[in-house]
Amino acid sequence: MAALLTPSLCLATCNKVFHVGVSIIGTNTPSGRNFQPIVRNGRRQGYSWLLKAKGSAETDVLAKDSVSVESVEDANDYGLVSMHHVGILCENLERSLEFYQNVLGLKINEARPNDKLPYRGAWLWVGSQMIHLMELPNPDPLTGRPQHGGRDRHTCVEIRNVSKLKEILDKHGISYTLSRSGRPAIFFRDPDANALEFAEF
Repeated sequence: MAALLTPSLCLATCNKVFHVGVSIIGTNTPSGRNFQPIVRNGRRQGYSWLLKAKGSAETDVLAKDSVSVESVEDANDYGLVSMHHVGILCENLERSLEFYQNVLGLKINEARPNDKLPYRGAWLWVGSQMIHLMELPNPDPLTGRPQHGGRDRHTCVEIRNVSKLKEILDKHGISYTLSRSGRPAIFFRDPDANALEFAEF
């Protein structure tokens, strides 16, 4: 278990025990008599570290719980881990697979339970995450979308070489726009006008 104290503390002391709020990184309750729980509205918010110091009795500058941060065991912590997949609608699965496999080089995840899903589709690997292609009616308009995909709903994929992808898109005649901020990112659309961003981070 690690503890984080922020900001740096400067103590003008007077042989007192000070309460210093700390944030606990981890799920274990701190042990030992130097920690007391901080409870507000019936909920544990973190822990207070009891710090004994010696020095001048002239100044008491540290307010109780001056550095308190909510514990990771907060009631709103539901265990967020990572993004698993993005669902993308397509009109024609074969046309979309031609694009995602043969242009972008994505590989199929064969684990898709095709016999249990009531529509055609494919799961494509993007690192350890996926794009789920779903051949379903698209409720979104296909025309009138912004030319720059960064101004539309879009899926962002991290890559190592935007320049190389630009060459691939040029070879296949796929139009694109570059990031307006100047960062290494390229925006383009799949055959169903779904906006994609591929960027270096």
